[in-house]
Amino acid sequence: MSAYPCINIHLDTITQNTKNLVTTCQSHGITPAGVTKLACAYPEVGQAILDGGIYLLADSRIANLIKLHHLDAKKMLLRIPAISEADDVVHYADVSLNSELVTLEALSNEAIKQHKSHQVIIMHDLGDLREGAFYEEETLALSRKAIALPGIDLVGLGTNLACYGGVEPTAANQNQLITIAKKIETEHQIKLQYLSGASSAGLQLMLNGDLPQGINQLRLGASILMGIGLNDDRVPNTRQDTFDLTAEIVEIKVKPSVPVNSTALDAFGIKPEFIDRGLRRRAICAIGKQDVDIDQITPKDSNIIVIGGSSDHLILDIDDSKIDYSIGSLVEFELSYGGVLQCMTSEYITKRFISSTSVKELLC
Repeated sequence: MSAYPCINIHLDTITQNTKNLVTTCQSHGITPAGVTKLACAYPEVGQAILDGGIYLLADSRIANLIKLHHLDAKKMLLRIPAISEADDVVHYADVSLNSELVTLEALSNEAIKQHKSHQVIIMHDLGDLREGAFYEEETLALSRKAIALPGIDLVGLGTNLACYGGVEPTAANQNQLITIAKKIETEHQIKLQYLSGASSAGLQLMLNGDLPQGINQLRLGASILMGIGLNDDRVPNTRQDTFDLTAEIVEIKVKPSVPVNSTALDAFGIKPEFIDRGLRRRAICAIGKQDVDIDQITPKDSNIIVIGGSSDHLILDIDDSKIDYSIGSLVEFELSYGGVLQCMTSEYITKRFISSTSVKELLC
């Protein structure tokens, strides 16, 4: 199989981002979890995060935690477990985020079968309207049920923000979580291990000194893996050049800018529009929309224009470039968060793991 297109994963940069964020978080009383889902939980990335000082790896999919099973770290399942996967959740995840009693009961049954104790964090909805009960009493009631279930160990309270509803983490909503946690602790005479306040979106609140004392966990994925946080803003003391994409040129021709008598929809049911720039030197790269949304990639050569593409072809205007591209030349692209996720998911894109000591390619 061809080595191109490939996504380059710079492991040393991920490790350094992790080290810097762990140091910063610890100075604010936060012990972060390292979220691997953007990188599809490739073990190489998981190990790079562990090398940076993280001890808890987290992912939304149990299939991804299975990939990480051999790594020496605690594992957390982020997405609410499905009842159908309860056996794997108990086997492969040390802790999971939960919001449904029937699911907790299924986990309890599996924990008993496997002679294990499964840790759970109850999720509460602070307005972003994704997972968790919206009303405080409902969360308190679920906590009571969780404590009573054999094989279940209630270890925390958490919330999700800025993923679905665009609700920003604030001191006010974080204090709401702390208030509920204190009620649980007082009623049951326990001390919750985790108050999991937010994802990377909560970093700016922490850096501003406004994250209330008591919140002790942030679930960090985008900040570790791409150096970005709320609104995709750059996180201080991190680098953003952790992933990039390389594609190979398979054709170069001089052609008009506008198709001849374009009247039909394209392959994706869209009526295309074109800018007439006259005759231009155009290149086709062997990658397409089946691999990545072309709106999520940006050529590192600023003189290249991404014209468009189809399922398997990326069409570039290289007429203004100062580089003398030829057939077989490689073009490099920067990636957005969505672009990285799509490239890591595509089985047609080679994953190239780069460190100071080695380069490893996985041909999917």
